[in-house]
Amino acid sequence: MHESTLTLTVDGVSRTVTVDTRTTLLDTLRDRLGVTSPKKGCDHGQCGACTVLLDGRRTLSCLRLAVAEHGADVVTSAGLRVGDDLHPVQQAFIDHDGLQCGYCTPGQICSAVGMLEEARAGHPSHVTEDLEAGLDGGAELTDEEIRERMSGNLCRCGAYPHIVAAIAEVAR
Repeated sequence: MHESTLTLTVDGVSRTVTVDTRTTLLDTLRDRLGVTSPKKGCDHGQCGACTVLLDGRRTLSCLRLAVAEHGADVVTSAGLRVGDDLHPVQQAFIDHDGLQCGYCTPGQICSAVGMLEEARAGHPSHVTEDLEAGLDGGAELTDEEIRERMSGNLCRCGAYPHIVAAIAEVAR
C-alpha cells in the first residue's frame, strides 16, 4: 500500500490527512475527515450526489483522487453558510421545497452555486442560443438553461421543478 500525506482546506479549515494514494476525494472527506455533507450515490460520477466546489469550481468528488488535490480548497454544502446565515441557494431550496428525501440536496446545492458562477462568468451551455451573449456574461438563465446546466445531478424523488424554481430565484 502506498500512502501519502496531503493538506486540504475543507469548508475553511486546513486539514492534513494520510491516505492510500488510491483514495478518492469523496472517501477522504467522508471516511477520513468526517465531512459527511457530500453523499456517496453511484460512486461512478453519474448522479452528482458527491458534488463539491474544488477551488471554486464544481466537481464530482468520487472521480478525483485526493492526492491529486493536495493544497486545494474544498467547499461542501455545509461550508456554504456564513455563521448562522444560509447561502441564498440553500435558503431558496428550503423556500421552494427543492428537496424531498434530501439525499441529493448537498450535491445539488454545490452544483447550483458553481453553475451560477459559471453563468455569471459567461460560460455558455449546450442550449445557449446566443453564444455571443453567453460568452459576454449576459447569458439568461431560463428554465431550459438551468435544467441543462444541472443535468449531471439526479434527484430520484423528482423534485426537479422545485429545484429549478429555487435556482431561478437566486439567479434573478
